[in-house]
Amino acid sequence: MSKELEFSNEMMIVSETCPKGLINYANEDFITLSEYNKEELKGQPHSILRHYDMPKAAFKDLWDTVKSGKTWNGIVKNMTKNGNYYWVNATVYKSKDNNGNERLISVRVKPTKEEVLNAQELYKKLRASER
Repeated sequence: MSKELEFSNEMMIVSETCPKGLINYANEDFITLSEYNKEELKGQPHSILRHYDMPKAAFKDLWDTVKSGKTWNGIVKNMTKNGNYYWVNATVYKSKDNNGNERLISVRVKPTKEEVLNAQELYKKLRASER
């Protein structure tokens, strides 16, 4: 049975992907919460963490926003390697590395209980409209 993983306000999950969403970098907080090790994450699509409760519309909005050069922010429910889950307040934006190569940076922090409740209601409606 899956359980919600709680994390402290001091934790900050950071990852870097190529423009197609393949993970190039994951910090220690990401590794701890995701229950994957660094080798398991490297080269994998970020969607490896997608929880089945997340509506497709949320990720379409994320990709449309980031591809347009804008910063995306939202509440996301992630699934861990072991089937557990955790909520994050995610910010995703486009950047360039030192060689000028495009990349996506994602920074996630602990959301408030109110943010999670609001997201749950919104995502319930979005999933119903996807059927």
